Amino acid sequence: MLPRPASPALPPPLTPPGRNRPDELQFLPRPADDTRVSREEGTTVRGRAPSSGVLVALTLLGVALFATGVGPRPAGLTWDRVYDVLLYNLAYFPAAVACCHAAARLPREKLAWRVLAASLVLNAVANGLRSWTAGPDGGGTSPLLVVDVLSLLAYVMLYVVMVGLIRARVPRFHPSMWLDGLIGALGTMAVGLAFLIGPYLDPAPGREAVPLVQLVLPGTDVLLFALLGAVGSILGVRLDRTLLLVMGALAAILVGDVVLTARTVQGTYVDGTWLELVWLAGIVFVAFAAHSARPRPAPDPSVTGTRLGGRLLALPLVCVMASIAVLTIGWDGHLPHASAWLAIACVLTAVTRTGVTFREVRAFSEVKAQALTDELTGLPNRRALLKAADRVLRTATAREPAALLLLDLDGFKEVNDSLGHTAGDHLLHQIGPRLLPALAPGELLARLGGDEFAVLLPSATLDQAQERAERLRSLLLLPFPVEDIRLHVGVSIGVATAPVPAASVQELLRCADVAMYAAKGAGEGVHVYVPDPHGGSGDRLRTMEELRTALAGDELLVHLQPQVGFADGRVVGVEALVRWQHPVRGLLSPAELLPAAEQAGLLRQLTDTVLDLALSATALWWSTDQVPVSVNLSAANVNDVDLPDKVLAALARHGLPAEALVLELVEDTLMADPERGRQVLAELRRRGVRTSIDDYGTGYSSLAYLRHLPADELKLDRSLTADVTSDPRAAAIVRHTVSLAHDLGLRLVVEGVEDAASCAALARLGCDIAQGYAISRPMPVGDFLRWLDHPQHPLLDPGHSLRG
Repeated sequence: MLPRPASPALPPPLTPPGRNRPDELQFLPRPADDTRVSREEGTTVRGRAPSSGVLVALTLLGVALFATGVGPRPAGLTWDRVYDVLLYNLAYFPAAVACCHAAARLPREKLAWRVLAASLVLNAVANGLRSWTAGPDGGGTSPLLVVDVLSLLAYVMLYVVMVGLIRARVPRFHPSMWLDGLIGALGTMAVGLAFLIGPYLDPAPGREAVPLVQLVLPGTDVLLFALLGAVGSILGVRLDRTLLLVMGALAAILVGDVVLTARTVQGTYVDGTWLELVWLAGIVFVAFAAHSARPRPAPDPSVTGTRLGGRLLALPLVCVMASIAVLTIGWDGHLPHASAWLAIACVLTAVTRTGVTFREVRAFSEVKAQALTDELTGLPNRRALLKAADRVLRTATAREPAALLLLDLDGFKEVNDSLGHTAGDHLLHQIGPRLLPALAPGELLARLGGDEFAVLLPSATLDQAQERAERLRSLLLLPFPVEDIRLHVGVSIGVATAPVPAASVQELLRCADVAMYAAKGAGEGVHVYVPDPHGGSGDRLRTMEELRTALAGDELLVHLQPQVGFADGRVVGVEALVRWQHPVRGLLSPAELLPAAEQAGLLRQLTDTVLDLALSATALWWSTDQVPVSVNLSAANVNDVDLPDKVLAALARHGLPAEALVLELVEDTLMADPERGRQVLAELRRRGVRTSIDDYGTGYSSLAYLRHLPADELKLDRSLTADVTSDPRAAAIVRHTVSLAHDLGLRLVVEGVEDAASCAALARLGCDIAQGYAISRPMPVGDFLRWLDHPQHPLLDPGHSLRG
């Protein structure tokens, strides 16, 4: 018989997320019925087709039935055809259907499994035709050319299967991979033709000549087996149970084809021997492989094809050495000429591969250098600074310390906003040429991002580092030519040393960061980090870093305090107040976390987080109670010209309209840059977001600014309302502020309403909205939702008016 079974490289079993254990084989649980689950498609497909387990059983049944005819069997041509045409090929068809099942389960490998099923069917047809048309003794060959054509076509289809399965595992191929595969193929064919097939090309006198197809098929088996090994070696494919079954199938087919060729040459081949069971064992392996195939996660493009190591070059090197051996042995003509030409092609391909390797190594070096370089300035980046600092700190001592200078440009944002980002980039590009001549050999200037730079001094005392910082600052205070303008920018520099007080790279960066913000806050230009002997500075530093972690995690939350209309007692708004659920210190108020956020430069990020939390909470009640939420903005947010776009995006993300949000801005913040604040507020109002001036009466209280700022309401500070029941002057201030607000078309919100007497007095003075403990304390979101459903405070009684 000439069975032509085929076997694919199948996907390894799917492991749980986060695990990658080469010594364990883990499989997805099979569905209880005939349900097919596709993780890639995210769908579940139900059908009435037989399960792959039943198909494996049918394959085994077919093999068992044929095995009854191995050895003695009933005589006669009819019985020979029953066994060799019907029973022998019976196992191929359920195995082919099992492959179709695998194609349905594995969308990325669908084409490969379908082609494999077709290959099995072609093999069965070829086997049946050969047995039907062979001589009556079963030992001859079929006179039909179509039998050989079908057999060769089935083997060609196996290469299509192999390529499809490899492509499902490797997202992209580098040229070196293709060359490695070509080297392996040429080398394997050269060796196989020389030592496996060559002896049968010129048979000894008296022996039967072997048909060409029987010489090609063992070589094809060897090549397929070598390709599977190449995949495992070069691409790092783990040999799980499915792939081991595939290798077993290829091994069985290879053994069968080699023995067939040898027996044909010797003239001893007959049908109905154990050799047929060897081929059928390969078919059983294929059925089990299709049955065990499971969906696998999509390949990671960042992992495949990027390794440079000995294992990557092992297989091509072996093939080249084998090809050289073929050329050496076959130099005097003892081996077929075709094997010599294949060996020469293998060596020439290896030479080409060497050139590609040099090019890839050079490209890898360039990529590595780019990974450590800032694209805009050409200076080392943060990653390069961290690596250099790690090396320096390994040798730094208290007697020979190292130092880090952290530089932050002052006024750089104004350059970007007024002249554009191109001008800002041009300014940043001049920092390196300005500072590098002032640095000694071995000292490193790096750009950390934005307008922040760092200078690493491998050997510098605190005084030397401070002196160097002053020198660099004086250089940066000189004007920069940008677009025909001579710009002056300031710089704040923080100085920290290691190993005292900073013993690690991260601690050194934190200390320099604290010093830099201290310099910026005090306006002193250069500030040296000195630990607080009482631990206060360390506590602040620790709080700042813990706040960074809290912003990245889920430790921040909001408490909500309702706002009530004086006229009818209805809930007209709610203010979101940030809280920090500290893992050690418990629930922290804004008074405890805002200073740390300001010193660490995290106010903008904190505001963005609070805004997201507040809108997420508002979405819980907006469909039934249209109560808007108020969120405080920092100065950094107010001066951000992209604030309107960010706010509208946040609202859309939570499915809320613009009227669901009120943004509160502290009065002093607005006075810092009134023109930009006016533009931002005007754009927010144009898009439907209301704004409120918070803590009114405690800042500059400039009426001119109030006339131009497009606000919707004023929030009167609690300091002006605390004594409204006992101080006529306080009452007069509130009365005139109410009149001013109403004349300007603004609502007046009163903060700090603590008791019913204050409520009554403020209502008589004409205030619009009350907020304070008299209404409710700030409460968690869940408590507020219950309070909103069943308000219990008498001031919230429907129809009750405090003005009456």
